[in-house]
Amino acid sequence: MAIRSSELLFIKSAKDGIPNRDPLADSDARRIFGEEDGRISLSDVSIKRDVRDYIQARYPDGGEDRDRYIFVREERTPEGKLMGRSSLVQKIFANAGVDIKSLKSTEDKRQALCSHSFDARAFGAVYSVSKENFHITGPVQFGWAHSLHPVETRYVQGTVVMPSADSVIKDGAEEGKTQGTIWTTWIAPFAVFAMPGVINATIAQQTGLTEPDIDLLLEALWRGTLFRQARGRGIQLPLLLVHVEYRDPFFRLGYLEENVRMETKTSQPTQLTDVSLNMNDLVDRLDAHRSQIARVRWWKNPQVHVIGDMEGQQEEM
Repeated sequence: MAIRSSELLFIKSAKDGIPNRDPLADSDARRIFGEEDGRISLSDVSIKRDVRDYIQARYPDGGEDRDRYIFVREERTPEGKLMGRSSLVQKIFANAGVDIKSLKSTEDKRQALCSHSFDARAFGAVYSVSKENFHITGPVQFGWAHSLHPVETRYVQGTVVMPSADSVIKDGAEEGKTQGTIWTTWIAPFAVFAMPGVINATIAQQTGLTEPDIDLLLEALWRGTLFRQARGRGIQLPLLLVHVEYRDPFFRLGYLEENVRMETKTSQPTQLTDVSLNMNDLVDRLDAHRSQIARVRWWKNPQVHVIGDMEGQQEEM
């Protein structure tokens, strides 16, 4: 059954780290709105990476139907060389049991990639190798995630016990590097982010995106936030995920994240118990367009306090 056009609203928190750093700002947090505004941001690329890494880890064999391989990933040959687009596609086809010789045209290869690669089917892909090239527009698009409050990052320093090189014994005395190295980094003590997303039903028909794909996408947003770990990214937690499906494939409310207000007990919240998510404006907006909405589903972390009676059906992730 064809999927419906829909919108997503995903809210998550991060503690003692920065989920997406800006290489142009000495690896500090990304600030799209500037220092005076105070909010920090996460790129849509970083959130798609969470989704891809989760699906790749959960379905390394492509799943039962061999349709959940990840195209945009880092993989190396046995010799340690980084694989390019052509090699990655060939490996997906080999693992999926696709006879490459049967793909007579570029369009055949495009369709085969959509059939077996989840991220090509959902997010789109660019393939350009020698004389072969094609572009897949993805039906799923995320916006940037912005913090719902100003965030002050901190520049911190520490030491590593291990020295960077071995010391040597000369004339009975130890010489060389005998102390550990010093490290520095930026961290955000606490931040809550809201990210919008859209799913285009018309484009989904072109790539073959299905309802099970949408369910997997929602699962990967939630669980991928918990799965992808790195010390500098901080400890992250999914808080709220809302999925709104529309009856008309050409209708969309838009900017659902602007209908969420974060209420805080302090000017600089440092933990989840300091904040509440006020959803009343979003509830009113959904109610006003009830006739155009086919279904609302939402998932909530029990640790977060939500103000307002959410529309639709609460589900378990």
